[in-house]
Amino acid sequence: MFEGPIIDARIKSIASGFRAVSVYVDATSAGEGRFDPRLLGEACDCALADGPAWAEAHLASWSDAYAVFGAKPNRTPCSAQALRKRVLKDGTLSTINPIVDLYNAISLKYAVPVGGENFDAYVGRPHLTIADGSETFDTMVNGEAVNDPPLPGEVIWRDDIGVTCRRWNWRQGTRTRLKTLTGRMWFVLEALETMPDDALAEATDAMVGGLNALMPGCKIASQEIAIAG
Repeated sequence: MFEGPIIDARIKSIASGFRAVSVYVDATSAGEGRFDPRLLGEACDCALADGPAWAEAHLASWSDAYAVFGAKPNRTPCSAQALRKRVLKDGTLSTINPIVDLYNAISLKYAVPVGGENFDAYVGRPHLTIADGSETFDTMVNGEAVNDPPLPGEVIWRDDIGVTCRRWNWRQGTRTRLKTLTGRMWFVLEALETMPDDALAEATDAMVGGLNALMPGCKIASQEIAIAG
């Protein structure tokens, strides 16, 4: 049974308007579907046309939140901003694999950070919290596996044994990275107060619809999550 993420109450002092949607997927017995590549192309077109309407304000809010906990948003932007910059520079976004292409398309179209994790690699529940600097973070540098721990005060996603994503949603670790369309998966769509509620709901519906098309028969459970306390 999936227990939802835990949001540290201290996050409120960094981004009081934070809310998110957790999407848990069990594709253990799912069929084989397909990802419509037009979704990624349409999302790129949306970004190139300066859409959606709330994009500029929402991404600016993320930059402000990053600055509060000491990150440099121009150097290490939130994941949605990083994707948007790549599209505005190159005019398109390269495909990676169907599941990553799906959540990248949702992120671009709705200007919202979206993360995807291999939940079978998790130990315990996802936890959005503030690092003390002692945590481990498995990543790759120059083709070699290394531990690149977070800085004290940095906002992180983690499980019981280490960091799964640094600087809130900037960089995902290798241990829980999604590579296949089997097993259990967990996704999170993260919003600040400058993203309309109906837009977050629409993005969630698009994500769930894409997952069902990609993995027919998968079991999906979604829930809204907010700051504790």
